[in-house]
Formats: sequence, C-alpha cells, structure tokens
Amino acid sequence: MTRAVLAVTGSDREHFLQSLVTNDLRGLGAAGIRYAALLTPQGRYLADFFMIARDDAILLDVDAGLAPLLLERLGRYRLRADVTIAPTQITVARGTGPAPAGALPDPRHPALGWRLYGAGMQDDATDWDALRVAHLIPETGIELTPETYILEMGFERLNGVDFRKGCYVGQEVTARMKHRSELRKGLVRVLVVGGGAAPPGTPILTADGREAGTLLTRSGGRALAWLRHDRAGGDLGAAGLRIRTDQAR
Repeated sequence: MTRAVLAVTGSDREHFLQSLVTNDLRGLGAAGIRYAALLTPQGRYLADFFMIARDDAILLDVDAGLAPLLLERLGRYRLRADVTIAPTQITVARGTGPAPAGALPDPRHPALGWRLYGAGMQDDATDWDALRVAHLIPETGIELTPETYILEMGFERLNGVDFRKGCYVGQEVTARMKHRSELRKGLVRVLVVGGGAAPPGTPILTADGREAGTLLTRSGGRALAWLRHDRAGGDLGAAGLRIRTDQAR
C-alpha cells in the first residue's frame, strides 16, 4: 500500500469538501477521521480517502496512484472558494496491534486497526488481503474502479456515505440506489476450490456460460467477488476454479 496525503487549507475548506464528498464533515474535529469518496456526477467512483482533522487543515489520505486525479478534480471545483489543495510529505502507517500514540482508529471496521500520520512511519506485518477478504473490505484499484457504484461495494456498511448530509457530487444516483428494494449486484465473499491461478478481474461464469460477476482479491480458499445476486447460486466457475458464495459472517 502506497499512500499520499493532501492538505486542504483555507477558511472555506469544510464547506468546500462538504458539497463534494459522500460523507459528512460536521463533527470531524471530534471524530478525528472519517472515510469518504468523490464520485462522478453519474454516481460512479473516482477516489476513496480518509479525511483527518489537523489544526488548520483537513488531510486527505488517498492511494498514491489516485492522488494526482483527486488533486485535479478537487481543483476543478475550487472556483472562488478560499481553499488551497496541496501534496504533503506526511506518511501513513497502519496496523492491527496495540495502537501507538496519536494513531486513529480505521473508521471502516474495528478489525482494520489503526492509522498513524507522521514521518517515516511503516505498516506492521498484518496480512491485509486476508483481513479484507474476511470482512468484505474493498480496495482501491481492485474492487474500487471507475465502473464502481459505492453502495454495491458496501460503503454504507463501511461508514463511507451519509444520507442525511445533503447534496454532493453523484448524490442523486447514490440516493436512488439506496431507496431501491434491494441492490441487484454487490460485493460478496466466495469460496474458491482449486489450485489454479485466477488474477483479480477474472470473469465468473454460470454453468451455462453466462457472466455472473468478477473474481477480485483472493486469500487462500476465499476471495472477494462482485456478483449479480440473481446468478450467485448454483455452479459457478472462474478460469477453471469452482466458485460458491460463502455464507459465513
């Protein structure tokens, strides 16, 4: 995991981000950290990140590969707001053992431990893929892609979206999906039987060859998958592997 930290400063910083991102910034100072995303106007994923209250700035902890895109997209919306968005030299460490002084709890799930912001920090030896598969946690660039709708990836469960905060970019589509009777597709954990290789992005097919979804992060005999719920039962396969949904919670 390589992360970058952007600093949003200026007197309009909270109002500016509040009108753009999926989570509510009110109370961020007390909470210390929140998880959120920036979406396209059509409601699809652009970037996910953590927002951290820090003195006279709001820090955005984002995948380093998405940092230039996030910086550019936020800059488009700046207009005349008193806001500056700039890269920093702050580094990010995470772990699941005893939290060091100054660490913040990962807001997505208690099992994800802590995040620490400073200089020269390093992750501990946690097997993050195994942890993500166990707890249905999507990862930037694997489960979360430009085709993603965040509710299909569990953002409500991960405390990454607030439905009471008011408007933000992509809010109309996200709210409409929220109020459907149920989502037709989504992130699930599956059991994988077989020793063959199937990289993230391998199609999952039904027994009669119809596409049912996509195999994503794999850890041992389990994996994350994006599946159509109406095709999730019965015999499924991916590159010669047998796939079935994992009912364990």
